[in-house]
Amino acid sequence: MASSSSLCSSLSFLLVLSFMAGFASLVNAGNFDQDVDISWGDGRGKILNNGQLLSLSLDKSSGSGFQSKNEYLFGKIDTQIKLVAGNSAGTVTAYYLSSQGPTHDEVDFEFLGNLSGDPYILHTNLFSQGKGNREVQFYLWFDPTKDFHTYSILWNPIHIVFYVDGIPIREFKNLEATKGVPFPKNQPMKLYASLWDAEDWATRGGLVKTDWTQAPFVASFRSFNADGCVEGDGGSSCNSKGWMNQELDGESLNRLRWVQKNYMVYNYCSDVKRFPQGLPTECSASN
Repeated sequence: MASSSSLCSSLSFLLVLSFMAGFASLVNAGNFDQDVDISWGDGRGKILNNGQLLSLSLDKSSGSGFQSKNEYLFGKIDTQIKLVAGNSAGTVTAYYLSSQGPTHDEVDFEFLGNLSGDPYILHTNLFSQGKGNREVQFYLWFDPTKDFHTYSILWNPIHIVFYVDGIPIREFKNLEATKGVPFPKNQPMKLYASLWDAEDWATRGGLVKTDWTQAPFVASFRSFNADGCVEGDGGSSCNSKGWMNQELDGESLNRLRWVQKNYMVYNYCSDVKRFPQGLPTECSASN
């Protein structure tokens, strides 16, 4: 039986989570007409409500996607997303930063759909200079189909942090100088989002297929807010922005550890079978 102190600690943290969920309403609303382009989908992506809402849909013929008009070199990116409800097995809603080319950088949120009533898996990954295979997966502590929640990426010269409703869930530190691990710092990236069919792998390794009788599947986006810069000087013009030097304080680290202890379901840094010759270098530094 859990001690009273541990129960109090858990209850206190749940209260913090409930409070931070309100963070979703604090993100300044952008305008999709001004900030993004529908990049594919033959009309399945739609900007609505005078640019305040964007919907992506998926049917058996095609999915859809959008991309930001601007590229960013370092930044703080926030978007509210309401995921596909019901039986979403086989579908993936992706939300990510990426540059182009064989040595591209990329920072991924991917939401793997599931059978109705089963939780989504939040799949995160990170590429630097074309090298990925840094997957960490989570369950969420809420139903992401019932309402909008804020998913954020903080990218500065110190680290990359993935946030959900203002709560850090994953940190990737810049270890390039000390460990020789390439870190995204030179390639501007655009923000992309898409809704697409991945029934060959997304749900239980492809065992559960997409139920096309439920189509069209729809994911909704709002309050896109990107505060970033694109400069040839490594982002020095953004040094006046608070997030450029933002690190995780003690309270944020406690939230990060709590989420990882209770909701993380896969971490590549623990997968010794996958890396029989030794875990990647960054894993030894608690990345």
